[in-house]
Amino acid sequence: MGAQPIQSLALASFYLLLIIPLGIFLWFRIPLLNRTLVAVARMTVQLLFVGLYLQVVFRWNNPWINGLWLTVMIVVADLSIIRGSDLKTGRFLLPLFGALVVGTAIPLFAFLGPLLRRPTLMDAQYVIPIGGMILGNCLRADLIGIRTFYSALKKKEKPFLLSLAQGAHLHEAIRPYLREACQSALAPTVATIATIGLVALPGMMTGVILGGANPATAIKYQIAIMIAIFTGTAVTVILAVLMSIRASFTHFGTLDPEAFRKPNRK
Repeated sequence: MGAQPIQSLALASFYLLLIIPLGIFLWFRIPLLNRTLVAVARMTVQLLFVGLYLQVVFRWNNPWINGLWLTVMIVVADLSIIRGSDLKTGRFLLPLFGALVVGTAIPLFAFLGPLLRRPTLMDAQYVIPIGGMILGNCLRADLIGIRTFYSALKKKEKPFLLSLAQGAHLHEAIRPYLREACQSALAPTVATIATIGLVALPGMMTGVILGGANPATAIKYQIAIMIAIFTGTAVTVILAVLMSIRASFTHFGTLDPEAFRKPNRK
């Protein structure tokens, strides 16, 4: 037996639950009301579109179309990271895209191939949802890692320049900041792994159970997806920083101010 279907009218009524957090924002004058309303509206429109599109994709189950959809997902994640990190799109689009492709592809195809032994690696039922889970976590980790890396460099520019002046190569001089970025980006995933199953039942496990599988199978899927997510995020964060160096540093080894967008000031 699959998951219990949700009626459209019941789901529309469920939006009334948002009155609680929106009321809190109004009462305490928390400046998130407009952003929340826009975010909920975008979520609704995007998920309705994706739901309709995925019905067609799953029906066709064409490897080329599935691969194209994954590519679109990676491009959207790429642009989100660039905007969230105040980087110039033209300089960082390809390096971060490459990092996301590698960081997503390695755990994804290890999951579908050696683990599940799927006869077709690009099967829409598996490659799109699993790839989306890995990519979503890579996006969050990359955003934290890249912002931490460049923020640390800007705040501690003098020790960085001193390392270069003493003869350190660029890769040697950035190592402490790369270490700090990786720690900040991966710490939430490590904390989730350590408490999973005790604090909450995670998404993959819940989805598999709602799909009708027994809890033992759901647990195996959850263990596998957490390993895949952690591997993907670690690979992506390291590659994202290393592959962006050429676009963000001058020939003298200093940060290029032209690589960053000026934050909007109200």
